[in-house]
Amino acid sequence: MSRERLPTLILETLQQALSNPKNFTALHEPAFQGSEWEYIKECLDTGWVSSVGQYVDQFERNLAEYTGSPYAIAVMNGTAALHISLLLAGVQANDEVLIPSLTFVATANAVSYCGAIPHLIDVANQTMGVDPVKLDQYLQEIVYVKTDGYAYNRQTGRRISVVVPMHTFGHPVELDALVEVCERYRLVMVEDAAESLGSYYKGHHTGTYGKLAALSFNGNKIITTGGGGAVLTADEGIAKRVKHLTTTAKIPHRWAFHHDETAFNMRMPNLNAALGCAQLEQLPDFLIRKRKLAQRYKESLLQVDGVQWFEEQNHVSSNYWLNAIILDQSDERLRNQILDATNEAGIMTRPIWTPMHRLLMYQDCPRMDLSTTEELEMRVINIPSSVTLME
Repeated sequence: MSRERLPTLILETLQQALSNPKNFTALHEPAFQGSEWEYIKECLDTGWVSSVGQYVDQFERNLAEYTGSPYAIAVMNGTAALHISLLLAGVQANDEVLIPSLTFVATANAVSYCGAIPHLIDVANQTMGVDPVKLDQYLQEIVYVKTDGYAYNRQTGRRISVVVPMHTFGHPVELDALVEVCERYRLVMVEDAAESLGSYYKGHHTGTYGKLAALSFNGNKIITTGGGGAVLTADEGIAKRVKHLTTTAKIPHRWAFHHDETAFNMRMPNLNAALGCAQLEQLPDFLIRKRKLAQRYKESLLQVDGVQWFEEQNHVSSNYWLNAIILDQSDERLRNQILDATNEAGIMTRPIWTPMHRLLMYQDCPRMDLSTTEELEMRVINIPSSVTLME
């Protein structure tokens, strides 16, 4: 098949897979088909709409139970969750934090908020997440461990304290291998699980492998609170610190306003948590519909030469948050032609994020060879993934 024909063929394949495409098919829109109106109305009727209320506590309990994490603390967005997680993982000013260059900018921004420096690492083709084999080889070359028990960069002299793997589009990274790398180089793992609620690695929910993890409930995620996030941890002391620091470090008292340190106002409002409670009740159904949509896409795209389907690995269960196709060749012009053809036809598609090392504020950050990242940038296209597409 000719290269010139591929954009049209992909468009026709998507139209067929979507069965009844609307005038405009969004990339990922929320589905409010449960008790959302009831729970939000209760907040409005009672006046409990801010950062205190029964739905905040309920959402945290339900989230902890669902993920298998002993503690879940709800905050105002995923970036806040990652920021506070990094601080409580021990990130200090002038540290280097290992993050994939192929990520959403919030990952790098959260590192910068701590006064630390993103150290950009490459990803694996199979997961689009951190490649533990390449990372291990790279760290052997640039890292040494001091007598204080921390890893340091031979080239910059800075401490490398934390690694942040992201579960890209909901597909878990190779967590067992990454845990081994962390142990070898005395690194703390903080999972960027913003996209992976409902995803499992070898039977365990993502976000339960690191010391802490960050979830996101933005409007485009598999469940939404409008704006919101959460921190997961198995450490009771850390959980208490997260709650304290995200609630302005206020000391509990019936009427006095005492605060014992500089902190943040990051807690999730009750109104948002009410929405989250209703959404979480529907998550099992959402996951079933997501997998059905992914299977439909896979079967349709198998007939298209020049395109691969981004699929979960054998030992994981992905939530298939955002479906993706991968072009056989790294070709920016072809990728853009496909994006133009689909979006002009009312089917919203998008490229993967611009890698961090191409952004002005992060272009001078330390980095390893990023050849896989640079190749994937021109090969990956996200396609419509809303659960409502399977109604």
